[in-house]
Amino acid sequence: MAFKTAEIFECIEKSYPKSYALEWDNPGLTCGRMDKEVNKVLIALDCTDEVVEKAIDGGFDLVLTHHPMIFGAIKNVNDQSFIGRRLLKLISHDISLYAMHTNFDCAKGGMGTIVAERMGVAELCPMEVTSEDEDGSKIGVGFFGELKEEMSARELSELIKKQFGLELVTYYDAKRPIKRIACCPGSGRGMEKFARELSADAFITGDMGHHDGIDAVADGISLIDAGHYGLEHIFAGYMAEFVGEHFPDIEVSTYGREMRSFV
Repeated sequence: MAFKTAEIFECIEKSYPKSYALEWDNPGLTCGRMDKEVNKVLIALDCTDEVVEKAIDGGFDLVLTHHPMIFGAIKNVNDQSFIGRRLLKLISHDISLYAMHTNFDCAKGGMGTIVAERMGVAELCPMEVTSEDEDGSKIGVGFFGELKEEMSARELSELIKKQFGLELVTYYDAKRPIKRIACCPGSGRGMEKFARELSADAFITGDMGHHDGIDAVADGISLIDAGHYGLEHIFAGYMAEFVGEHFPDIEVSTYGREMRSFV
């Protein structure tokens, strides 16, 4: 049974409404046709050049990503920029591109929930409340919860490496037992204040700097930086299961670990 892109998007947006997205964000259909027939879907964290080439070579009809390729207005689409070149390739091969970003981050069952579940955390509330869902429950960015048992900063860092398949994380140790954690998958810049307000023992996130770590420790909070990719890369596998469950006749593939290497 063939499905149109519009049907797939309608299903996704029932669970992760675009209205949940933050004001600066740009989720939804970046390029393509709503009436495009979809037989093959490629899911990735970002729509990189490698993802575009795989989509073309593999004959995919739809690329589904977490991060949007475009955040602000662009004045032209041509081969003079990397974004323009990607869009031209996708459009010329009739491949649709759809992003689900902060709407996925904020929704119940979204990024915060699946990260918390993998860490074995009892999820209590969002770190930053952004709105309410239909039943009046608060939704928002990140999560605040409790570990099953107290850990040191090193032990928690090792747990994160294991649970998310990471080769390394960076941590700043406040030298106190960790039970209550605040977590913002992706970039946590600017979210430190919520970790303090919630009296978290540790703040887990990505894209933090050296001085952010020093400042967190001064506040008595251990900071664990797993990188922007570190916690969010599980999006691809999760959404592959979601699409497979709702559209079993569609062939689904994932692309991971884009542009990452270690020495």
